[in-house]
Amino acid sequence: MSHEANSVPGKTISTDIASRLDNLEWSRWHWMVVIALGVTWILDGLQVTLAGAVAGILRRPDALGLTEGQIGMAATFYLAGAVTGALVFGYATDRWGRKKLFYITLCTYLLATALTACAWNFPSYAFFQFVIGSGIGGEYAAINSAIDELIPAKVRGQVDLIINSTYWIGAIIGAAATIYLLNPESLPVWLGWRLAFIVGAVLGLAVLAIRHWVPESPRWLTIHGRVEEADAVMTSVEDAIKKHHPERVLKADHEMLHILTRDHTAWGEIWNAIFHVHRKRSILCLALMSAQAFFYNAIFFTYSLVMIKFYEVQPHLVSWYILPFAAGNVLGPLILGRLFDSIGRRWMITGTYVLSGIFLALTAWLFKIGALDATTQCACWTIIFFVASAAASSAYLTVSEIFPLEMRAIAIAIFYAVGTLVGGVAAPAIFASLIESGSRDLVAIGYVGGGLLMIAAGIVEAFLGVDAEGKSLESITAPLSAVAVSKE
Repeated sequence: MSHEANSVPGKTISTDIASRLDNLEWSRWHWMVVIALGVTWILDGLQVTLAGAVAGILRRPDALGLTEGQIGMAATFYLAGAVTGALVFGYATDRWGRKKLFYITLCTYLLATALTACAWNFPSYAFFQFVIGSGIGGEYAAINSAIDELIPAKVRGQVDLIINSTYWIGAIIGAAATIYLLNPESLPVWLGWRLAFIVGAVLGLAVLAIRHWVPESPRWLTIHGRVEEADAVMTSVEDAIKKHHPERVLKADHEMLHILTRDHTAWGEIWNAIFHVHRKRSILCLALMSAQAFFYNAIFFTYSLVMIKFYEVQPHLVSWYILPFAAGNVLGPLILGRLFDSIGRRWMITGTYVLSGIFLALTAWLFKIGALDATTQCACWTIIFFVASAAASSAYLTVSEIFPLEMRAIAIAIFYAVGTLVGGVAAPAIFASLIESGSRDLVAIGYVGGGLLMIAAGIVEAFLGVDAEGKSLESITAPLSAVAVSKE
């Protein structure tokens, strides 16, 4: 049990919260957490798919009359917003708690998505995309922190990957919806694309109704001296599991963690942990996040442009080609996820990154020589992203596992932000320009560049990866506030 302590910073307390969480067997309560957190990624996937699917439509004069370059720039605004939101909301998540930020970031997303449906020109559309991105960027930090702090160590890898893969369920929903909404024979062009964003906002309201299933992280509460609250949450979780599966709350000796409570973590301490104490881990995270950001943002944000420009697919039919692509992205983590806990992080992350890069380089060559049509191009991307989806999710898993509890959310935010700035923000605009040139050679060179980045990141993982499978978060990296650990 956690021992009584005041919530005043600077008090030494002893707690077994982390050990109790890791000792829980998988249960219905864990499934509810997965659903409540996964629906957010569904929203993100829905939003990005809508933006990608309407890209071709927005070029029409009866829509917004945007150029291909402006479409790519709008995607860049979305990513810039995600970077800003990740940093601002990420720090707030570590300071004020995971649960509170769930609602703030979600409401930001919902409001901006609804406003996007009212956009009247490029500046307004780009601004609303920026605000949408800020909400989603904040969700990255809050949700990935909560996943790792609530899920038992022995299944943390596969659960993390599965939750992140639900992004692509949103992509499937978005693609299916736009098949009707963007069809000029079903709805006027000026109305259809606006309704697409309204659908995203309305579906997002449902998330507010199920977020109550996710409690505040007991680990976070303990660090902040709110021990009675942490113990109450932990007891309610154990009672909920005992109600249906009494054998799944293991009665074992719990490892006690002794910590010095705090109300926040100073920026100097965060800087020291990232750039000095855990420098090699920081290099690893930067490599993984940058490579996957460029890889994904370059291809997915310009998916419809490639189909329209090089394969003469009608804009309202592009969604048919997004569906199998999204399905591959869902199935990859679902099928490969458990291997991250059995074979291990280092081997699986290295393998998925390197294979993704090789497959993209081969597809780039086939694209360059004109050996593909719309269907086979879609098939190649589906195969590539079956593997790449697991790789990209493992980047978030890595960052959230290997840094101390007190700075977990801001670490995710920092590496997401830096990785996106280095590898992702400019990618849509760059590739949109390459596509606009009409040169297969230039586009192929861009794809090869993305493949080489993934291969390089895989090599970095092979040398600097952390074998975190099956280990508690506290044994991977001791909290900054830890005093000592003993057996009780």
